Amino acid sequence: MCIAVPGRVLSVSGGKAKVDFSGNIVEADVRLVDAKPGDFVLVHAGIAIEVMSASAGEETAALLREIEGLGNGS
Repeated sequence: MCIAVPGRVLSVSGGKAKVDFSGNIVEADVRLVDAKPGDFVLVHAGIAIEVMSASAGEETAALLREIEGLGNGS
């Protein structure tokens, strides 16, 4: 199963962005969306597919951390 994950854009250069996923910095293709530093983007397979509101991005990231914690016995 594959899911899209929200991350915060740190910088954009050309069609690529550095995106922070809870401390993991990854390069993502942002040519499909109008993303700028500070935006939350939903990334699937290395491609940003949506710019999210900050509240939706933070809420989704928190839910994913909670789910991850359940698998760790936390």
